[in-house]
Amino acid sequence: MANPHFFQRNGQRLLDNKENGPRQIDAFTLENEAYAGASSLAEYEGTCERPPGLQAGQSANEAEATAKHGNGDDGDQGEVHDEPTPGTRIGKYHDCHYVGSGVTAEVYRSAALALKVIIETHNIAPHDPVREAKILKGLRKPCIPLLETFRDQEQRLVLVFPYMPLTLETLLERSGLTTTQVRSHFRDLFTALRDIHGQGIIHRDIKPSAVLLESPDGPAYLSDFGSSWHPQLSPATPVAPEPADAKILDIGTGPYRAPEVLFGDSAYGAPVDMWGAGALLAECCRRPPRPLFESRPAHEDGSQLGLILSIFKTVGSPTRESWPEATRFRTPPFDMYRAFEGRPWDEVLEGVESGFVKLIKGLVKYDSSRATAEQALAFDCFADIFDQDTGSVSK
Repeated sequence: MANPHFFQRNGQRLLDNKENGPRQIDAFTLENEAYAGASSLAEYEGTCERPPGLQAGQSANEAEATAKHGNGDDGDQGEVHDEPTPGTRIGKYHDCHYVGSGVTAEVYRSAALALKVIIETHNIAPHDPVREAKILKGLRKPCIPLLETFRDQEQRLVLVFPYMPLTLETLLERSGLTTTQVRSHFRDLFTALRDIHGQGIIHRDIKPSAVLLESPDGPAYLSDFGSSWHPQLSPATPVAPEPADAKILDIGTGPYRAPEVLFGDSAYGAPVDMWGAGALLAECCRRPPRPLFESRPAHEDGSQLGLILSIFKTVGSPTRESWPEATRFRTPPFDMYRAFEGRPWDEVLEGVESGFVKLIKGLVKYDSSRATAEQALAFDCFADIFDQDTGSVSK
């Protein structure tokens, strides 16, 4: 399931200019501070209107064009370029520029803000933008903060967020993550999961593009709650209600999908997020970065047999002893496939720090005793890391 926060284009430029562009990174830091200190959306926008380094009267788009074409990004410093194309209007926001689209929405950037415009005709269960907005209003950092919702001139629902230039996917595609970055970003991810699981919410689509980054070094924010399950809202949804014991199975993305979903357990819970987080953590730790499991798109492998076999070949085929819960699944996984022993973890995660290996092993396992988000944060791999909120080393 695609994430509507496709910010990689501008994020890639930020990565390319990390050494030469402290002004750009300072601007994103200012935006974050503005959110923390603002008492209203108007105050937030006013603070972000002129990031450090902008000249008086210079628009954010003009500054972006200068940063892109005037800092030697493309090896053409001094070349004359056309003026930026004027943006479109969305509600009260002018000069909005299209960034990308997902399953149910289009995303535009307006200065320091990201506008997620819901395309009503594309909504398919379990995607529900109204429920998403209600869920987001009850969350806090490190979940992506929802600043505002409104209906635009075409009566489309619009969700407004702080603009984030990067995602974990950006870093993975570019050059991978340092150990320090892995620690920082996954501490934020597990903190977000701890908070939402404490409210009974299941994210249901953990993947690299769902983790937004203010800079390559963070902080990280969990986003993309369009298909999340809520204990009060989801069972009461007018269209396609989801009781706790009859949830939709068409959730998750490719190699991050939990095995219980693949075998028809509609009573799944928060452990599906922990499996996805474990698979993502393994991908970020491996050198070079690569998914833990192989998965083809659903239109090529509708039964997801390829993903199932990849899981079995990697961690071993489940047995009634190793996965007792699966005996009640709609499609039990026993005696249906050739039995695989799996590969040793020290081979699968060769060169990965031992603390991360222990955590991944505690997350990527069949039974429901996977580590919780609270337990994940207590693992040694998250000890003694720098806390960007307090400016100190957190234990």
